[in-house]
Amino acid sequence: MSDAENLAIYDKCNNPNGHGHNYRVEVTVGGVVDTQSGMVMDLVTMDKRVRNLLDALDHRHLDREIAYFADKPSTAENIVVFLWHELAARFEGQLQHLKLYETRKNVFEYAGQ
Repeated sequence: MSDAENLAIYDKCNNPNGHGHNYRVEVTVGGVVDTQSGMVMDLVTMDKRVRNLLDALDHRHLDREIAYFADKPSTAENIVVFLWHELAARFEGQLQHLKLYETRKNVFEYAGQ
């Protein structure tokens, strides 16, 4: 888009060099509770699955460095959908819900299609 179109749509978030945040994500999984552990999933395993993805995105210019965003802007709405697609495969049907915090007031939720 032109500079004027970007400014009209994204206002103060418009920046020719990109725009970033320190996001926070909450992941909810579901499934059968293990009778011995009392958990649906070991939390260390869950954290590793999420952390591997987040580490690959950390300090990256998403629009330029992540193929998924080659044809769509890296808005929080698109980021949470991207995270869903990536994490759904890692959690093999157990992924239930994602919540992405862009700021304290900007929160985006997704639970698949």
